[in-house]
Amino acid sequence: MKAKITYIIISFFLSVALFAQQKMTDAEIKTFKASIEKEAAKMTSLTADFVQQKHMDIVSKVIESKGVFYLKSPNKLLLEYQTPQKMKIVFKEGKMHVKSNGKVTTTDLAKNKKFKQLNDLIVGSYNGNLLNDKAFDIVYSKKGTTKIAKLTPKEKAITKYIKAIELYFNNNETTVSEVKMMESSSDYTLIIFKNKKVNVEVNDLIFNF
Repeated sequence: MKAKITYIIISFFLSVALFAQQKMTDAEIKTFKASIEKEAAKMTSLTADFVQQKHMDIVSKVIESKGVFYLKSPNKLLLEYQTPQKMKIVFKEGKMHVKSNGKVTTTDLAKNKKFKQLNDLIVGSYNGNLLNDKAFDIVYSKKGTTKIAKLTPKEKAITKYIKAIELYFNNNETTVSEVKMMESSSDYTLIIFKNKKVNVEVNDLIFNF
């Protein structure tokens, strides 16, 4: 009797887990990717508020930052942190500029593969290129109206600092709502995008530093 009850309980939780998140069929994946690529081809800009949460085993409290995000075609990207401290990270013209405490540091992306990959990951998640990147094994799943793409890097150079990346597309949207970056340890960073606006006017001056 106990064994039967145990079997029923296990079956229940397995069925709940299966219902909560299911793998997408090949047809669903094809339709999903096509919709992203179609909308990305029409995208000239995107703005959003974001919340970044850093989860670390050695720190019980989640480290949270907030700011605004700007993306402008073809190659301008800005992450402007507003709390708990102000900082600007700008990607443009093949360089990454970081402004913090009044000081600016510049990195040539051609000479720094790690930061170039970071830029490619962020931009690629929005223009659809990341879902066609041969450097990753990709598994697609769905949970209600949320589509999830889990990317596992093939290159050891990437796995040194990123174990996997999960992209969440909520409410059947074609732009990313959440990005979860899992490190080689159990630590991870979650970025949540809110108040997204597509193809609004974005002044080039905001990418200055």
